[in-house]
Amino acid sequence: PAVRPAVSGRWKQGGEALAKAKSSSSRASLQFPVGRIHRLLRKGKYAERVGAGAPVYLAAVLEYLTVQILELAGNTSRDNKKTRVIPHHLQLAICKDEELNKLLGGVTIAQGGGVLPNIQAVLLPKKIKSHHHKVQGKQFPSHESQ
Repeated sequence: PAVRPAVSGRWKQGGEALAKAKSSSSRASLQFPVGRIHRLLRKGKYAERVGAGAPVYLAAVLEYLTVQILELAGNTSRDNKKTRVIPHHLQLAICKDEELNKLLGGVTIAQGGGVLPNIQAVLLPKKIKSHHHKVQGKQFPSHESQ
């Protein structure tokens, strides 16, 4: 049993045991730290007061966005036959998704974000529309157009 002071100020033995502490993240069944976000909201002076629900809501939104980005980046890395997600996979995943691209359009991904695979149409070689005849494995342009 826990030892705690009585109302009169004297110490007494017994009484109910104190409940085991449970984090606000586990109460909200979140992985992101609700307590830390609450502290940062208070220290950041974004408002005079911070309600109890604000850090829970913000942690849930941040966790949702993180899960979405990592899921898309994991799919991109699997498409590229890689087992590890690298910054380039994050960049590709964000740019392929319309809403994430709008949200994170101005964000620079450091450490090898790379460039998107894109070749301008003018730079591609011209396609020849003439008919070719195959003679013994070689291709010759037809003389019909002359």
